[in-house]
Amino acid sequence: MKKYFTLALRIIVAIILIQTLRFKFTAHPDSVYIFSQVGLEPYGRIGIGILELIAGILLLIPKTIWMGAVLTLGVIGGAIFMHLAQLGIEVNNDGGILFITAIVTFILSATILYLYKSDIPFIKKTP
Repeated sequence: MKKYFTLALRIIVAIILIQTLRFKFTAHPDSVYIFSQVGLEPYGRIGIGILELIAGILLLIPKTIWMGAVLTLGVIGGAIFMHLAQLGIEVNNDGGILFITAIVTFILSATILYLYKSDIPFIKKTP
């Protein structure tokens, strides 16, 4: 049961990360607006998109799950910070959906990292 639960968590986070790429890589007006507001357009939009793609892939490969979770926490943590510091909770009248999605993704990634903490090679194993 645990195996399927963790697989489901990983797939959910990977889908969230990967489905947003079409907006970043096609220069969707909402994505361009967001990254312009924080001064990262276009290189930040494309760079963060690449990092999200890498994180999504790492989450699906058994030996790299913890790396994908850490990378996701970093990228999504940055997104949450930008929402709180510059963008606001609601962006372009989206009802806060982007912010809520970021929070959910962050929580799920933290859960995944916790569940796979024993796979992190430089963390001391406790008996």
